[in-house]
Amino acid sequence: MCCAPAIFNILIEAKPHERHDITSKINILTGGAPPPAALLEMMEDLGFHIMHAYGLTKATGPALARLKACQGVSILTLADVNVINKESMESVPHDGTTIGEIVLRGSSIMKGYLKDEKDTAKSFEKGWFLTGDVGVIHTDGYIEIKDRSKDVIISAGENISSVEIESILFKHPTILETVVVAMPHPRWGESPCAFVVLKKSGSTTESEILVYCLKHMPKFMVLKKVVFVKELSKTGTGKVMKMELRKVAKSLQIFETTPTYNKDSDKGSH
Repeated sequence: MCCAPAIFNILIEAKPHERHDITSKINILTGGAPPPAALLEMMEDLGFHIMHAYGLTKATGPALARLKACQGVSILTLADVNVINKESMESVPHDGTTIGEIVLRGSSIMKGYLKDEKDTAKSFEKGWFLTGDVGVIHTDGYIEIKDRSKDVIISAGENISSVEIESILFKHPTILETVVVAMPHPRWGESPCAFVVLKKSGSTTESEILVYCLKHMPKFMVLKKVVFVKELSKTGTGKVMKMELRKVAKSLQIFETTPTYNKDSDKGSH
């Protein structure tokens, strides 16, 4: 079957009387949003084998398949893929930490935007198609997508991946869905804000989630605001409408209060 990651939560939250035993593995091809590793593990435990396809309409749909948390197996019509420093157009080190822009080339890539030479020129550089996604290359050559470049949160000069924060938040026992966007900050320019949907059986507070963040991520990545919602607005293909959430985040007020965590709360912080 093929489905968006949003369907995974429906399956995981199914009530006992709605479940059926699965006698063999069911293969799922998913895309549209990067599913957190914890979500993939839950689905595997239920008897599903997940393959995540990464791609763009401009690359004729799927471009790379996902191996657990990384992408790296290209489709036949894709000649090459790389993660580059956009300033030098050189490949980033294969260290799993240096972030760059993901670029593609091959016969499945579009020739350009119809009657729009300006945007076409912006989308290509030295034969590469600039995807607008940022990621890293691991030592085994596999690519891990970190974020859309427009979704990267720049706080006091630090680049923060919204996808990375979402993956950590998803491991919280009461969180069903979450999306992180940038919100204005009077001192740091931008700061992370999370919109959270709780599980039906879950109950928590903003302070509890902020303390959880202090335990599990560097201090500069810690959320400045948590907004609880009943559901996240999505497109017809299951993508969360981040643009709408950014508008809401812009109207929120920042309070300079961070809960304390009394055990090595500054470990790994900047």
